[in-house]
Amino acid sequence: MKPLKIGVIGIPGKWSTEVLADALEQRTGFRLVMDMANVSADLAGRTLRAGGNDLCELDGIVVKKISQDYSPATLDRIELLRLAENAGVRVFTSPEKIIRMIDRLACTMTLSNGGIPMPDTVVTENVEEAVDAVKGFGEAVFKPLYSTKARGMCVISSDQPKASMLSQVSEFKRDNPMMYIQRKLNLFGRDYGMVFLGGNYLGTYARVAQNSAWNTTINSGGRYALHEPPESTIEIACKAESLFNMDFTTVDVADTEEGPIVFEVSAFGGFKGAKEGIGIDAASLYADYVIKALS
Repeated sequence: MKPLKIGVIGIPGKWSTEVLADALEQRTGFRLVMDMANVSADLAGRTLRAGGNDLCELDGIVVKKISQDYSPATLDRIELLRLAENAGVRVFTSPEKIIRMIDRLACTMTLSNGGIPMPDTVVTENVEEAVDAVKGFGEAVFKPLYSTKARGMCVISSDQPKASMLSQVSEFKRDNPMMYIQRKLNLFGRDYGMVFLGGNYLGTYARVAQNSAWNTTINSGGRYALHEPPESTIEIACKAESLFNMDFTTVDVADTEEGPIVFEVSAFGGFKGAKEGIGIDAASLYADYVIKALS
């Protein structure tokens, strides 16, 4: 059997991209890291090129990161990968599955329709309706539809004059015409990343806030720690993951006074949290999974 040629879509130089490429190279002798910003599709010629490489000639493509920041343009990058998939290249995870995760609203609708417990959420383009949501929630987190690691999010409180709320909501709406608004919950200073590979649960890491930041992201000073959730929480995360059936993902979960809730299912999942929080080498496990699927 000839050696497998498996490329990695990601951010060249970024740790998670490079450790995945390292793991695949160790097992196959082949290394190719591609930034989607440098990929061109020729529909007439049925090629998808990155430099001198035609992705349609690879055995497999693993998508670790599609862009540094999410935007509607990110969806177009994912669409390009369908050309390689149509040529018979196995893409991990399939573009049609990934595309449902990039837009926060698409992910939320799938989770909500699937009966997954989530924070109370209002989605509207109407400023007055958004202000009413803030009043009803007391405190609300406004989230861009395309973002990661809490970028662009803000908290608006009802404990202020209506004019101030209107001003803050209008400011958020300038960059986010469709406003995604969730009740701000007491997360007890931590939330969790529950890691799945091929639909199988691997373990859970906690993101623990280390300062006065309202969120627990590592960008805001949080740290990783091991967490052992109860079976009931694992069952909720398994159900959430099964709605998307990703090759590798992390389900973001938190404990609240009303019980566990799910924020989202990640399009790509986190290697660093798995390594530092759980002590597992997710990149190597993923590489083994990919090679087994292609063999």
